[in-house]
Amino acid sequence: MAATLRTRVPTGARAIGLIGVAFGFLAMWLALPPFEVRAQGAPVALAVIGLGCGAWALQGREWRIGGWAVGIAIVAVLISTWAQGRSTDTLAAIVNAGLLASTLQYATPLGWAAIGGVISERSGVVNIGLEGMMLTGAFFGIWAAAWSGTWTVGLLVAVIAGGALAAVHAIFTIHLRADQIVIGTAINFLALGITGYMFIDIYGDQGTPANVSMVPDVSIPGIRSLPGVLGVFGSLNLMVWLLFAAIIIVHVVLFRTPIGLRIRSVGEHPRAADTVGISVYGIRYASVIVSGMLAALGGAYLSIGFVGSFDQNMTAGRGFIALAAMIFGKWRPYGAFGACLLFGFASGLADRLQQSANVSVNLLSTLPYVLTLIALVGLIGRSRPPAADGRPYIKE
Repeated sequence: MAATLRTRVPTGARAIGLIGVAFGFLAMWLALPPFEVRAQGAPVALAVIGLGCGAWALQGREWRIGGWAVGIAIVAVLISTWAQGRSTDTLAAIVNAGLLASTLQYATPLGWAAIGGVISERSGVVNIGLEGMMLTGAFFGIWAAAWSGTWTVGLLVAVIAGGALAAVHAIFTIHLRADQIVIGTAINFLALGITGYMFIDIYGDQGTPANVSMVPDVSIPGIRSLPGVLGVFGSLNLMVWLLFAAIIIVHVVLFRTPIGLRIRSVGEHPRAADTVGISVYGIRYASVIVSGMLAALGGAYLSIGFVGSFDQNMTAGRGFIALAAMIFGKWRPYGAFGACLLFGFASGLADRLQQSANVSVNLLSTLPYVLTLIALVGLIGRSRPPAADGRPYIKE
């Protein structure tokens, strides 16, 4: 076992690159609360060391870790320079435990849609329609919650609506073998039209009711009173905890159970799966419909878990960001959720910078989408989709 551990310890240029990453993060940490080193020299000196380590790693052909070290060092210098011109109160208003709470709030709807996308694409069907399924879940969730007076019915109806829209996507892409990208795009426009029409027809200019039943927060007294970021976990919304459970369940099902093996087999080699008796069509139908249900839960969280209202096109491209997170996470639930946390952090930080640091709203609103572009160009390394992803299967 000791020999195995020794082989996994990074050495050479890779180790130097990791040290550079550590120096870069340390430089950022010193410039921000709680340390707030007001002399710029110390953070910059650490960032320069990190930059040198990154350059060393790049020279040793450790491109990925070297690139991260250089990038983090540059960001650390920019942050330390920016922090010098801000008061202690301003920095404390931006970097505190609330930033973690905002990160989780923004990451939750993305996480639901991303793990739905993982299931669908692991079975070989590209689901560009996640955006429309989220929007459908958001509208029907709040409509049903307002109609019934309880958020549980809202979630149930949202899941049914998302699953129904996903079933339409499945019929066209699996049995009719239409182009999956085109159908997914059509699904998004269909959802935009249906929810927009029904929103105006039902609520008019008044908007959704103000007293709609909301998904409650889970208050844990012993944890809620803890100081710092730990206290955040004492008052999270129920759907955040459900998302944590769903990510674990999806990972276990996909990679530890016979059902997951069947899903991955039809996504990698449907012909071989068919020859051993696995129903390729059945698995793909089930996977796409489940992905729509999960994406709808993400939309329902927006309307009856977070915002408390609905507006036309309120998902605002979150389904596409979830797709990017799925690719960023290499079609794995944990990786996809990690990417969602990164996007959530960018959104939460943008909000706080707008409120406390008077930074341009237009500039900061681009931050999550810039991260999306970074994810899609593959700076985190090569991402390989399932071999049969996006390819219709013709049964012989």
